[in-house]
Amino acid sequence: MIKRERRTFTAEFKKQMVQLYQNGKTKRTIIDEYDLTPSSLDRWIHQDETSGSFKEEDNRTAE
Repeated sequence: MIKRERRTFTAEFKKQMVQLYQNGKTKRTIIDEYDLTPSSLDRWIHQDETSGSFKEEDNRTAE
């Protein structure tokens, strides 16, 4: 397994990826086109659906 270098993405980029998915592009296509990990895209979609924010502190539960 090849270790990837950690990358950071802007909130705007994450929102664009979520919008591509919501507009009908498959997760596989987005992941392949933009060289993303499946878990990252899934997390961004979930965060957008629950809180609308990609900041970790906005996505934590009260517990």
